[in-house]
Amino acid sequence: MWVGLSITLIFIAIALFAPLLQDWGWIDDPREFLANPVHEPPSADYWFGTSRLGYDVFSRTLFGTQVAWKIVLLATALSMAIGVPLGLVSGYLGGKLDRVLLFVMDTIYTLPGLLLSITLAFVVGRGILNAAIALSIAYVPQYYRVVRNHTVSVKTELFVEAAQAIGAPTSRVLSRYLFLNVIQSVPVLFTLNAADAILVLGGLGFLGLGLPEEIPEWGHDLRQALDALSTGVWWTAFFPGCTMTLMVVGLSLLGEGLNELVNPKFRRE
Repeated sequence: MWVGLSITLIFIAIALFAPLLQDWGWIDDPREFLANPVHEPPSADYWFGTSRLGYDVFSRTLFGTQVAWKIVLLATALSMAIGVPLGLVSGYLGGKLDRVLLFVMDTIYTLPGLLLSITLAFVVGRGILNAAIALSIAYVPQYYRVVRNHTVSVKTELFVEAAQAIGAPTSRVLSRYLFLNVIQSVPVLFTLNAADAILVLGGLGFLGLGLPEEIPEWGHDLRQALDALSTGVWWTAFFPGCTMTLMVVGLSLLGEGLNELVNPKFRRE
């Protein structure tokens, strides 16, 4: 968990300080093309080299971290905002509503996440908010299922029955007595979904469905790097790909570590 947390904090710092580095003149504008030599290998002037359009790969890699965080956090927040309340209501009320929501969520869950995101990306178009919406649809059932199952097990506890006996309304039972007791696994699911969302975002960018071309994004840069890869220009694909991989590994390690921490079954002495 500590290794994953360290890697994640490094990427958060990169996303926060990249604009400052540009303002100080330490890195180039990631949107400026044809301002640098084409396919310049890594050197003291261009640490990660340049692309076939003259983009500075180092600058685009750093700003790609910022864009990835924006979309991933927005997508997972949208998923939680939909999945957590639906799971609470479904698990607590039960009945026909619970059966209908279970059927809908199970249907969405059985479909591949990347296929869902690609389909929705065709509908909503390209852009940061649109990419976040396209990503979020695949994670709503996961939050719903986790919260709903915990709610079903917790709603039979004595403190919930006592609240019902004194006439507490449903909204108060859900917000005061159930919510904090059923979201222990949500932070774990959040980190794991964030790691997966980075890969899906890269897939959308690779297919040309994620963001506009001028916005620095790792998947789009990898797509542009394919044409020159066979000619020995390796740096345009290596650095964005390694950065994406390292960020996914960090979030995955953090999620697995949090799972061991909050889950008594996996907690180590």
